[in-house]
Amino acid sequence: MHLAIAGNIGSGKTTLTEKLGKHYGWDIEFEAVDNNPYLPDFYADMNRWAFHLQVYFLNSRFNQIKTIQEKSTPTIQDRTIYEDAYIFAANLFKSGYLSQRDYDSYLNLFHSMLPHVKAPDLLIYLKADIPKLVGQIEKRGRDYETTMRIDYLKNLNSHYEEWIADYKEGNLLIVDVNHIDFVANPDDFAGILERVDREIFGLFA
Repeated sequence: MHLAIAGNIGSGKTTLTEKLGKHYGWDIEFEAVDNNPYLPDFYADMNRWAFHLQVYFLNSRFNQIKTIQEKSTPTIQDRTIYEDAYIFAANLFKSGYLSQRDYDSYLNLFHSMLPHVKAPDLLIYLKADIPKLVGQIEKRGRDYETTMRIDYLKNLNSHYEEWIADYKEGNLLIVDVNHIDFVANPDDFAGILERVDREIFGLFA
């Protein structure tokens, strides 16, 4: 069983990945954020570091997927390789931070990886509006995220909505987190668990 949590920056992906992994006793593959050498530079100068950042994430995610596919233990993954390409790289290109040449090179690399990638058995998308994202980002207090522009988050959200609307790689569960707090409120987390259980164990309401 391979579950993946998708969602914008600040939507709660990593936290939910952690909580679900602990609840089910499954392996966890986190996104390479804290040890990513390009993130601080990227937020300070997106034009210069966008390509480096995206290639680093793409390689990291591909290696994660190889690890997940080679082992037999159930795993929950924090963000998918599809988001790297269809959300973040696409947004950087459309926003002018990636040149056509770099974007083409990136997509060539991504498409060469796709035949070796199996989609997750269940994709859980955390839907969050801008106020929720900003509040979560401020709460966790990562220094390099303080320079993030609101329009950057808005553009990412638009890409997410388009991608999720056309997602056909596998099973999809959309969780609107705008008015819940699954960390502070056990009932909110229980509600998510019930929906996830229904998906992965074939239960019906």
